[in-house]
Amino acid sequence: MAGYPSYPGAQASVSKAETINAFMRGVYGWMSTGMLITACAAWLTANSQFGVTLLQSPGLVIGLVLVQFGLVIGLSAAINKLSGSAASMMFLLYSALTGLTLSSIFFVYSAASIFQAFVVTAGMFGAMSIYGMVTKRDLTSMGSFMFMGLIGIVLASLVNMFVQSSALSFGISIIGVIVFVGLTAYDTQKLKYMGEAMPLGDGTAIRRGTILGALTLYLDFLNLFLMLLRLFGSSRD
Repeated sequence: MAGYPSYPGAQASVSKAETINAFMRGVYGWMSTGMLITACAAWLTANSQFGVTLLQSPGLVIGLVLVQFGLVIGLSAAINKLSGSAASMMFLLYSALTGLTLSSIFFVYSAASIFQAFVVTAGMFGAMSIYGMVTKRDLTSMGSFMFMGLIGIVLASLVNMFVQSSALSFGISIIGVIVFVGLTAYDTQKLKYMGEAMPLGDGTAIRRGTILGALTLYLDFLNLFLMLLRLFGSSRD
């Protein structure tokens, strides 16, 4: 092919790079689609009577959150058994349900602070994702450390549900930003390696991989956004 080196080693290298790039484009494409659905669902819900109903119905919110957890666990655990279409639909459904529960931020924070938090999140996420793609350093140990930090955040958040400490909440948000920034780089590198191992002729396997990768980075982005919003978001009133 014109423009490419003709010796076998170079062609294999080009093919490998193309495979990774195509896989990661799929991951980011599905992640962006999920984010767009979440944003639209959140905005529409916040500007409808259903949004008010959600605020006044803790049981309904808990039910939606449990369904979301179920979808994440089901999608992650059964990814190798699902068809590409089923995996895609589960991810899109999860994105829409997340938008419903996320609509509450429009009742708590000003639109300007939500927008600012989103822009900062996008910048931080983009920078760390690029780092994860290009760095030659193995980020496995950092990923393990960040996962331990994530467990700590979950436990501290459960404790803070009872003690209602503003200082602890602030500390959780600070650590959360660090954890999800680190996880973004680690998960991106992990997905790059996954892309290298993808079987080129298996469209179903590739779709499954891109959906699982999209879900992983979607969760990193969403949690980083929420931590930053809690730190710097200004009240709507």
